[in-house]
Amino acid sequence: MHQYIDQLENYVDKDITLKGWVSNMRTSKTNIFIVFRDGTGFVQAVVSLDQVGQEQFELAKRLTQESSIAIRGKIIRDERQMGGYEIQVHNLQLIQLSEEYPISNKEHGVRFLADQRHLWLRSRRQWAIMRIRNEIIMGIHEFFQGEGFVQMDSPLFTGNAAEGSTTLFETDFFGEKAYLAQTGQLYGEAMAMAQGKIYTFGPTFRAEKSDTPRHLAEFWMIEPEMAFFDNDDNMDLIERFVKHVIARIVHRCKTQLELLGRDITGLENVQQAFPRVSYTEAVKILRGEKDVNGRNAIAVQEEDLAVANALITAHKEDIAQRESAIKAGMKKGERRYNESKILQLRKEIAHAEEQCRNIPKWIQSAKNFKDGEDFGASDETVLTRVFDAPVMVYNWPSAIKAFYMKEVEGDPNFVKGVDLLAPDGYGEIVGGSERETDIDVLQRKIKEHHLPMEDFDWYLDLRRYGSVPHAGFGLGLERLVRWACGINHLRETIPFPRRYGRLYP
Repeated sequence: MHQYIDQLENYVDKDITLKGWVSNMRTSKTNIFIVFRDGTGFVQAVVSLDQVGQEQFELAKRLTQESSIAIRGKIIRDERQMGGYEIQVHNLQLIQLSEEYPISNKEHGVRFLADQRHLWLRSRRQWAIMRIRNEIIMGIHEFFQGEGFVQMDSPLFTGNAAEGSTTLFETDFFGEKAYLAQTGQLYGEAMAMAQGKIYTFGPTFRAEKSDTPRHLAEFWMIEPEMAFFDNDDNMDLIERFVKHVIARIVHRCKTQLELLGRDITGLENVQQAFPRVSYTEAVKILRGEKDVNGRNAIAVQEEDLAVANALITAHKEDIAQRESAIKAGMKKGERRYNESKILQLRKEIAHAEEQCRNIPKWIQSAKNFKDGEDFGASDETVLTRVFDAPVMVYNWPSAIKAFYMKEVEGDPNFVKGVDLLAPDGYGEIVGGSERETDIDVLQRKIKEHHLPMEDFDWYLDLRRYGSVPHAGFGLGLERLVRWACGINHLRETIPFPRRYGRLYP
């Protein structure tokens, strides 16, 4: 029987067997240092000539990246090493010598890594992201089950649109036209009328030809639906839910977040009250017409631009000094450190240069924002920079929201919708609303959205037989993972992303 890296704290100063793969290695005359992984974590394995003898030392020297091996050795606590432990090997067994691995430890392009996704998942960064995704999923179930919700499943094949007919994947269902579900919400409403509080958790599909960091064609949605809830109850639930899940990963995923270089200050700020602003108020904040706690959205962007320009100048000077020192000569270890640092500085420069290109456009877009429009990605970025926590925007213009959202009493131009916007430019992660209960209003909205009335007759039944106030929301799992991990693109948040232009591997 073998043990696992994530349990090393139980085996300090003991001999154990680990089975896994060679993630990376470096050699000297008498020692080989292997970055060893087994799926549960990473640890440095030291193969010493004195400990293993000449034959096994030569075997270790032949190892290639991603070769599978079994090692036996003593676990030593060492806070300087990844995970805080090291294994001093005294026996090594080769399971399979890997062919030349296509993903080396140098930099690779995004397209190349996407083509190698089945192998890219093995990297430390992708390992960490998938572990955080798993904890988020567990936190979601933990929260809703603890709140008395029943998990139920909505169909993936539907005969009608819920969010709009232009983003549907059409398919053949035994000779009948059908679509891949955009949402489970309409079915969730029916199930809530039976169970009171339910949530669905499954894949959903959008045929948007958008190749942006925020779009996937196939993604996972969490969609709770609650009978006898209004939109204030809805927002209270959203806030408790997000706080619970984020608190769980901050507590349980310290190693993974550190590996990703995620500054968790923003995640810790989630535990404060979420600001709630109406759409009308949010527009004023966005255009710089109203400050939030002394902070002006336009002024903050101008400050961000100045900081980005200063960073570029400072980093270029730092790189020049390090390159000059390398040319002058330094020890191998010191040279490697400086080369790694230069690579990191160049990445930060690239990010800052992108900000310098984008921020002036964002400022212009914010200043010229027109009432009644939907917020774009840049608008959400500008708006959320003046808040320290996720912000809820409620009471949206009815013209830009779904037909099933309840109209605001006395003002049918607005509906009781709510979007939760994550800070730091991560945008909308939750969209929800109180649902319309007036059957006449619903029928009018269905016509206004040019949807076939007969396809929604079953949905209208929910208003004919024991209709009650109810509300719900949808959270995109991958968007939450992206924000929690602090990464740029949704393609890294799901094991095998399906998006516009990407159906392989």
